Amino acid sequence: MQTLVRTIPGSAPLVLDSPHSGVDYPEDFRPACDLAVLRRAEDTHVEKLYDFAPGLGAAWVEALFPRSYVDANRNVTEIDVTLLEDGWPDPLETDPAVLSKVRLGKGLIWRCTDEGLDIYDRKLTAAEVRQRIERCWLPYHAAVAQAIGQAHARHGYSIHLNCHSMPAVSASHATDFPGLVHADFVIGDRDGTTAAPALSRLVCEVLRGFGYSVEYNHPYKGVELVRRYGDPAAQRHSIQVELNRKLYMDEATLQPHAGFDKLRGHLRQLVQKLLETDPRKLA
Repeated sequence: MQTLVRTIPGSAPLVLDSPHSGVDYPEDFRPACDLAVLRRAEDTHVEKLYDFAPGLGAAWVEALFPRSYVDANRNVTEIDVTLLEDGWPDPLETDPAVLSKVRLGKGLIWRCTDEGLDIYDRKLTAAEVRQRIERCWLPYHAAVAQAIGQAHARHGYSIHLNCHSMPAVSASHATDFPGLVHADFVIGDRDGTTAAPALSRLVCEVLRGFGYSVEYNHPYKGVELVRRYGDPAAQRHSIQVELNRKLYMDEATLQPHAGFDKLRGHLRQLVQKLLETDPRKLA
């Protein structure tokens, strides 16, 4: 079976992962909407923006499958039962805050695009969903957990950057803030529960020092990957990094523009700063 998760081991305490930049669309997906529209869901080129990281000793984990097929940054309880023809036998999410994303069509299996277009013209079976979990979600999470565990074992602490991109303006079915004009960066640690706030503030300060506008925990606090693997009391720090696509690409054509290399250079400097930072020594 085709491998749908790419991993590069590291030697440093830093782990980066990109759960939403995958472009390998499995044959069993069979979306009803146009692929060009569906591709707007991808965190396009994020894996290229951070391709320097393994060379600096950071571990790297990358989803090759698209997020619209199965979203590695959602819990397996976030099932949109309206998509299924035969119901779901396992536990379902009950947290109202999480369910708001499921209602938008952005659960574990997407029901619609960010613009509200239906992805399927058919119902899925529970068996199809379970296969996606077993083929994609479980291996991805196993790879992230292993990389963080190894980094922590080597150094006594780990820093995990969960790497994303966001559109310049939030679409109608993308978030709870449709039409919001995004900052250049949004740094999220679920209100200080997945990383030491001092470490998150350092990330914000470094980015602001480059001249970027930066929001902290708004409108994105971080989702499943930082929630699951962030434990600052145990010196396991997970931070979600959302960067604005306007900084590096044409959102209509998906092609990188002249800002790509500048942004990549700044991200490299950020990673180098984190490699020099022991969060146990931050005030």
